[in-house]
Amino acid sequence: MITRRIWLGALAGLGVGTATFRRALAQLAQDDGGITVENLQQAQWISGYELTADEQAAILTHVNSGERQLQALRRFPIDHDVSPAVCFQTLAHTEGPDVLPNRAAAPREAHAGVRPTQDDQLAFLPVSELAPLIRTRQVSSEELTDLYLRRLKRFDPLLKCVVTLTEDLALKQARQADREIAAGHYRGPLHGIPWGAKDLMSVAGYPTTWGIPAFADRCLDRNATVYERLRDAGAVLVAKTSLGALAMGDQWFRGMTRNPWNPQQGSSGSSAGSVAATVAGLVGFSMGSETLGSIMTPSARCGATGLRPTFGRISRDGCMPLSWTMDKLGPICRSADDCALVLDAIHGADGRDPTAVNRPFKWPTDIDFRRLRIGHLARHADQFDRAPWSCLQELGCQLVEVELPSGFPLGALIQTINIEGASVFEDMLRARETEGWNTWPNSFRAAQFVSAVDYVRAMRVRRQLMEAFDALMERVDILVNCSDLMQTNLTGHPSVIFPTAIEERDGRWRPQSTVFTGRLFDEARLLTIAAACQQRIGPLALPPLEQWLAQDADNDDVED
Repeated sequence: MITRRIWLGALAGLGVGTATFRRALAQLAQDDGGITVENLQQAQWISGYELTADEQAAILTHVNSGERQLQALRRFPIDHDVSPAVCFQTLAHTEGPDVLPNRAAAPREAHAGVRPTQDDQLAFLPVSELAPLIRTRQVSSEELTDLYLRRLKRFDPLLKCVVTLTEDLALKQARQADREIAAGHYRGPLHGIPWGAKDLMSVAGYPTTWGIPAFADRCLDRNATVYERLRDAGAVLVAKTSLGALAMGDQWFRGMTRNPWNPQQGSSGSSAGSVAATVAGLVGFSMGSETLGSIMTPSARCGATGLRPTFGRISRDGCMPLSWTMDKLGPICRSADDCALVLDAIHGADGRDPTAVNRPFKWPTDIDFRRLRIGHLARHADQFDRAPWSCLQELGCQLVEVELPSGFPLGALIQTINIEGASVFEDMLRARETEGWNTWPNSFRAAQFVSAVDYVRAMRVRRQLMEAFDALMERVDILVNCSDLMQTNLTGHPSVIFPTAIEERDGRWRPQSTVFTGRLFDEARLLTIAAACQQRIGPLALPPLEQWLAQDADNDDVED
């Protein structure tokens, strides 16, 4: 039987018919039925495209001669983590040969202070303050790890941010850290610091679920590069944190991850658990990922400091692919300083992810803030009296009004995610193994009808967007609050987000955040300006978790 799939493959293979024609034909045909002459005639009428008798004969000949090869291609086994033979590169990738990473010999951390008297105060300290306490042995790694494990067990029923506690591994790593530090072998500011890994990151011996029920018990026999680099830096893994199903939103197979400031509200996603755990003081820091907002969006809602690095800055090896040309990993912390300390340990090529490259990251770095050009969209005058505007003015930065590149079909370009994701999960999609995938199934199925020509055209337009954005960044050093999330995820530029205030409205607390966007591979300057602003803003309030537990918040009453 000549099925819809055979007809569509034949039409595309011959270059016969427009994309509109093929989509019209697909809509008219049944999933498991054959293509009839009537279907063909109706599709021609809808699309305004006609096939001659010779073209129909050529299509049938092509179907009979080529279907065997196509079926063999569809049956050929391919793992989810096999990337295409082509890879995306930012414009900065082409600026000469790679250079070795410039690992900071003495990354910035605070001088050892006095250990807080309360465990809750200790749990919320940034890495830059925890590290000297561990280095001077005022706090042991095992003690800190035990504290975070107890908090994870206490507050996870409220927040639903943990997929798997890695308690045995954590205690083993913490005790090893304490022995090494006592022997004078201090690995750096992450040594002995407990952290959480977004559960799309493989850790051998533990489930890697990607947020879907089909993989709830699946263990991959490999470690992600980022996990190995953090392990080698002495960090202690305490939990695999939740993500929305296949990196969509905050809904996963055990429920919805909650906002620590308002557990009646989802934390947003997809780095939902990593952000919630960090903001709630359940880990020292965490790792997240972003394809289109998955670090920035939950960080904004929950009040975390998150870094989305330049595309290619960090290897994604061993992590779930969604879009090979847009996926990025990044740290989620309690300060910009902490993001720098984590980035310092994990950036650079690994020989596994073909998009990962070596570029220097010098931290700490000295900046003359008076020479910094900060680009911003048109603002009302009264907005310049609020953070971060007042901070930037105090630092002496030059504020420059800019406009983002316009006229680009961003919605069409973002379809890249659906198209590439449909290829990643094609086997499960065809087998209808899509339970708990949120709305991905429809997006992936629709992507099956985007032609290869349209995909390539989108990539060509994407390059024009990259060039236009690079031209903008030649005028300024950093953008502030420019609502550039869609553009910069397509161009690969880095951004950092951090909370500037906690506002109360109608008995609910809402973090207010600022976003800085920088030049490609210029994370050092980006984080330096963010850290300077955070220092001037000072400490912010902490989420009232005990209050929520006391009120027995109804986790099923979810706000939109």
